[in-house]
Amino acid sequence: MKPGRRQWPVLWLVLVAICAGAAYFAGRRQQDGGETRRYRTEPVTRGEVFQTVSANGTLNPVVLVNVGTQISGRIQRLHADFNDQVREGQVLAELDPRLIQAQLRQSRANVASAQADLRLAESNAERTRAMVQRKFLAEAELDTAIKTADVARAALERARAQVAFEETNLLYTVIRSPVSGIVISRNVDVGQTVAATFQTPVLFQIAQDLTRMQIDTSLAEADVGGVRVGQAATFTVDAYPERVFKGVVRQIRMNPSVQQNVVTYDVVVTVDNTERLLLPGMTAVVTIRIAERQQVLRLPLAALRFRPSAG
Repeated sequence: MKPGRRQWPVLWLVLVAICAGAAYFAGRRQQDGGETRRYRTEPVTRGEVFQTVSANGTLNPVVLVNVGTQISGRIQRLHADFNDQVREGQVLAELDPRLIQAQLRQSRANVASAQADLRLAESNAERTRAMVQRKFLAEAELDTAIKTADVARAALERARAQVAFEETNLLYTVIRSPVSGIVISRNVDVGQTVAATFQTPVLFQIAQDLTRMQIDTSLAEADVGGVRVGQAATFTVDAYPERVFKGVVRQIRMNPSVQQNVVTYDVVVTVDNTERLLLPGMTAVVTIRIAERQQVLRLPLAALRFRPSAG
């Protein structure tokens, strides 16, 4: 009897091991069966397939005009602000005209003085001619008088040209819109001094027509080969994440850009913005359809991918 009692713990251990093994293999079969149940089937269909390339870009007006100033001066009045609709020729701003007006008055006075000098020189030339004809003076005296009149005439022309120059500058103190459109940028305030010495300052930016916009994007040289003018494009913007907008490739620019040894080419996509939802500067994610086939056999892309389980 004593030997039999000593065998009971061993039998219990064997029984526990058998139960644990059975539970393990049952769990494996259940796990394998669960993985099998996650598979799904899809029929092979016939229809359209296409290839696309994608890139980020920025929405901009098709025509953006920088309005500057031809002369230096102080901003005296502003007649336009952000988002204002303006017409061609409409006054946008005025510079202080007092300095130009003073210069114009001086130039007109110079014209009057030059006219008087010319009349005097011409009168002197006529008297000298009469004296020469009567043999009272030598021919050289007449030549000198004629040259003096010519110099006075040239001085008058210079004075008149200066008046025209100052009159033009006076017109430039009134800054007008060169196109009809919307003011999207104003870079000056009343009292600010603008200098047109080396580079014309940009006072306003006017978008001519925001119902037609464009996306300026760039594609890598590996992708640009399949892009053609007239191809359809779609894009999304963060402001309307659930909406897909449409566009058309208008231009593929041949001038390359190289950054960090990567060559890209600028591509312009035109966009219809009649709803006026899109604004200048928005970031767009553009997709261009570069190839397509109709009525071909197709299947889901997921069917071409396989990832074995970690077990």
